[in-house]
Amino acid sequence: MPMLRPPFAMALALCFSCTAAVAAEPSAQDLLKQAQAEQPHYLETLKQLVSVDTGTGTEAGLTQVSAELVKRLEALGAKVETHPAKPSVGDNIVGTFTGTGSKDFLLMVHYDTVFGPGTVAKRPFRVEGERAYGPGVADAKGGVAMILHALKLLQDQQYKGYRTLTVLFNPDEEMGSTGSRQIIAELARKHDYVFSYEPPDKDAVTVATNGINRLKLEVKGRSSHAGSAPEEGRNALTELAHQILQLKDLGDSSKGTTVNWTLAKAGEKANIIPALATAEADMRYSDLSESDRVAADAKRIVQKQLITDTQTTVTLEKGRPPLARNDASRQLAETASQLYSQIDRKIEPITMRFGTDAGYAYVPGNAKPAVLETMGVVGAGLHAEDEYIELTSVAPRLYLTVAMIRKLAQ
Repeated sequence: MPMLRPPFAMALALCFSCTAAVAAEPSAQDLLKQAQAEQPHYLETLKQLVSVDTGTGTEAGLTQVSAELVKRLEALGAKVETHPAKPSVGDNIVGTFTGTGSKDFLLMVHYDTVFGPGTVAKRPFRVEGERAYGPGVADAKGGVAMILHALKLLQDQQYKGYRTLTVLFNPDEEMGSTGSRQIIAELARKHDYVFSYEPPDKDAVTVATNGINRLKLEVKGRSSHAGSAPEEGRNALTELAHQILQLKDLGDSSKGTTVNWTLAKAGEKANIIPALATAEADMRYSDLSESDRVAADAKRIVQKQLITDTQTTVTLEKGRPPLARNDASRQLAETASQLYSQIDRKIEPITMRFGTDAGYAYVPGNAKPAVLETMGVVGAGLHAEDEYIELTSVAPRLYLTVAMIRKLAQ
């Protein structure tokens, strides 16, 4: 008969087992070394992704990269679903990993770029010194590769300490995420933490982003012959100019709100007094109350006319919402800073004037999900011919994702 262990011996054995498990937890330096070893594979993936034109709406390229991303996620062990991003071109790709813990993580980034067909042929992926160049190398294919290889590191570590780890790759961020904003919002609300992988231009994480609205101004007047009877007309263009001057100070620098009139149109022929004139403005804001304030102020201001018998209307169209300043994002940034210090590096919490998909993930007034932006690779020159990433940032940023998940899952 096998000898039965007394309760004390069993407890002692269990204690030794727990001690061994704790001892097996990798140190920050161990995680960084693993990330450094993964960097060459990261660059291989990045080159493959950058070498396909995936400008928003480029169906062939988006389809090709989408298929590759599905294959990669499945190879890592994810259950993968795809959803058409209508009315945009391409698919939203959702990969789900199931673990043994109690916390849920969403890692997300877009795989479309701003560059049209033929750009890759003109400017292929290349490495020069400590930088890698190519269309979309930072924004945001560097972030796509960051997610894939952070997952690979977790797989190599046999880490399953999360409850669910979800990945979302969307194909239309550069044109407003029309076909993905809903799935971003729905998925985010099912998770405790959301990491978005836009690129920072320095070693930083972003705790707040701007929202983006559009203001549209329309003036209706009356046409007439500009040479023989200009007095019989009501010049919509002149009234439009008057209104734009009145509306030029709608922004509020103390709140970070900007309103800039950027488009205008009037008339059809030089010898006709224009009966219709329109203009559009770009609005950026981080204070959630500013949309209502700007809309109300604009409608009040346009009541003061220069030219009688003209009709002016101004409307505000809400676009991408902001990731507003909040305690949950701030606390995530503090965790990132603490983890970075363990590898003798500093990371800075910042706010950014761009609008990103993090705004769709954020739920005003709720601590869940906690959202952190610019978890991607460090880079600059976005949307330009000299777009690049800093190669020295790759391994530390891979470490950051892995370390954040392991820390927060506890």
